[in-house]
Amino acid sequence: MRVWVDLTNSPHVLVMRPLIEAMRADGHEVEVTARDFAQTLELCGRFGMDVTAIGRHRGERLTAKALGLVQRSGALARWARGRRFDVAMGHGSNDVSVAAALLRIPAATAFDYEFAAQQHHVNCRLCRVVMVPEAIPPERLRRYGAKPSKLRRYAGLKEEYYLADFEPDEAVLGELGLERSRPLVVVRTPPEVSLYHRFENPLFRRVLERLAGEDAQTVVLPRTPEQREEVRRLGPFTVPEHAVDAQSLVAFADLVISAGGTMNREAVALGTPVYTTFEGRLGAVDEALLRERRLRRLAEADEFRVERRAGQAPLRTRRDPRELVTLLLSASHA
Repeated sequence: MRVWVDLTNSPHVLVMRPLIEAMRADGHEVEVTARDFAQTLELCGRFGMDVTAIGRHRGERLTAKALGLVQRSGALARWARGRRFDVAMGHGSNDVSVAAALLRIPAATAFDYEFAAQQHHVNCRLCRVVMVPEAIPPERLRRYGAKPSKLRRYAGLKEEYYLADFEPDEAVLGELGLERSRPLVVVRTPPEVSLYHRFENPLFRRVLERLAGEDAQTVVLPRTPEQREEVRRLGPFTVPEHAVDAQSLVAFADLVISAGGTMNREAVALGTPVYTTFEGRLGAVDEALLRERRLRRLAEADEFRVERRAGQAPLRTRRDPRELVTLLLSASHA
């Protein structure tokens, strides 16, 4: 089977990498396109993924996003025309859904946050398969056009699938000049360019101001050059210039504080204590993690403690990425 995978954001590289490897190992021909945004292309290079770079992010304004969707979808359609794909797929990529619809290629989409409405109204209507975690109630997806016949639901967290073969590497500590004996805090900045998070996060800034005064090593992972410069002005943080092994950082961290979603759930999957400062509407996956106390919500900057973790690492849940491959490839005959 000829498969087309599109990557539009940094986390999608992590999610799709083991799925791409599994599909190729099973004899499928897989071609990958990627958008120049955040660390997407850099991560592809870091993992040795051969991709065709097409398009870039157009900015956070709704009109700019709409223009970007039209332009990049058109570019993708021109690239894919004549390549005879049997199925196309992405993790929340509107662009590949539109391009595949134009070329009459069966498509599958995946996501684990149900309130990115503009994105889902496009993908859920155009794709034959909509793959989501079991934690998301189907009734939350009906308004997007995700009929029951389209839904493919999987157990657990997507991070438990793509981190199944992961073992942390201490090399990242040396790369960033970190000491294993001192407390380590890893911080992820807010998704400021996302439509579902289009406001400043004052709590996040207060967290950074507090960490600037702590006797701990704080690594801040920004999403954009603008965020990188702002973080550097706030305190003596370690701010990587390029994409690093963030999953190993999370595994070795004593605490993770993140305003996004993926790194929160990576911390949960790896057994690292984690707080969320996300100020948008919580999705069903995070609601479940909060109920289970595997994730904690930070309301004030003084609610967390920075200290070394004690004891052995907890047991991890590792799930087979091929289970997700089967669900996504079902679009070819849906």
